[in-house]
Amino acid sequence: MNIHEYQAKQLFERFNIATPRGAPAWTPEEAEKIATELNTSKLVVKAQIHAGGRGKGTFDTGFKGGVKLCSTPIEARDLAEKMLGHTLVTHQTGPGGKIVRKVLVVESVDIAREVYFAILMDRAAGGPVVVASTEGGVEIEKVAEEHPEKIIRELVHPLLGFQHYQALKLGRQLDFEGNQLKAASKLFSNLYKLFVSLDCSLVEINPLVESSEGDVYALDAKFNFDDNALYRHKDILDMRDIHEEDQREVEASKFGLNYIGLEGNIACLVNGAGLAMATMDIIKHAGGEPANFLDVGGGASEDQVTEAFKILVADRNVKAILVNIFGGIMRCDVIAQGLINAVKTVSLPVPLVVRLEGTNVELGKKLLEESRLPIQAATDLSEAAKMVVAAAKV
Repeated sequence: MNIHEYQAKQLFERFNIATPRGAPAWTPEEAEKIATELNTSKLVVKAQIHAGGRGKGTFDTGFKGGVKLCSTPIEARDLAEKMLGHTLVTHQTGPGGKIVRKVLVVESVDIAREVYFAILMDRAAGGPVVVASTEGGVEIEKVAEEHPEKIIRELVHPLLGFQHYQALKLGRQLDFEGNQLKAASKLFSNLYKLFVSLDCSLVEINPLVESSEGDVYALDAKFNFDDNALYRHKDILDMRDIHEEDQREVEASKFGLNYIGLEGNIACLVNGAGLAMATMDIIKHAGGEPANFLDVGGGASEDQVTEAFKILVADRNVKAILVNIFGGIMRCDVIAQGLINAVKTVSLPVPLVVRLEGTNVELGKKLLEESRLPIQAATDLSEAAKMVVAAAKV
């Protein structure tokens, strides 16, 4: 789950992490009011969408830039009016862009220097790791590729946590001195408390800035949370903005389905994440392009299978569907009955190829055969992939 920049600011303030003053606005009038309350001539208005590259983006009206400086409340209002309700296209949104439903009005900072700072989970180390660089404000992947020597890594012991000496060490490596070193190390420590307390999988600040007045601020942030721990954080769940998510994924989450939309034209319905990945691989190997990752899980009900099928056929890009089930906990006859019900309910618009194997497989195949529905049965996965790729090309 991702959150907006203004929500990240709220979390920073909660954990005493220095960040510029400001608040979100849903209307131009609110933007003007916030700018007035900030009582400064150094203002910035930022479009709030779940995508990077906002500053270089273009709106559907032709207005350029989703991050704009201004000096008066009236200017803040005018900028908000040009952003709110309009579609912003950046290099991360794709050509369709995203509708701006809110803006962030904050006090702008005279930046003297930018650095990069992030905390994330490291599978190899089995714990958190801090990644930092003096090259802030740019894509860290590009820095890692062109100047790997400028990437700083500091492992954090999962039980001992982030130590004070590590905060000071990182501050010095990032060229902070004197009062700035003290402020930066405090910010790092508080950021780690936030990371652990909220069960984050990533907290990325890019840039972390030193202002011309010598203050250290977290200017912009990206958060990822461990979905398996969100039940402990209702306040974080309340920050979810379904308008920013793929609506197919939103619908799937209502029924406990693991769905990720892709750009191909062959839909997949599989039980088990590993088998789902293998299914997508073999579709690619056969010359096709998967339209999604969909894992119905090991214990899916007939209703879940039916709802999953509805999500697949609702995708207009889908030209064929492959169902690949290995019945262990999930019985093949349950899947078969779910498919039959779904096909009857949605009036199948595209070819359907089914490969069943495992518990009650013969009963499942019998149900499909007796249904007299337009379902193509495959004997193995390789044959299924070839059949569905051919069907999608018709």
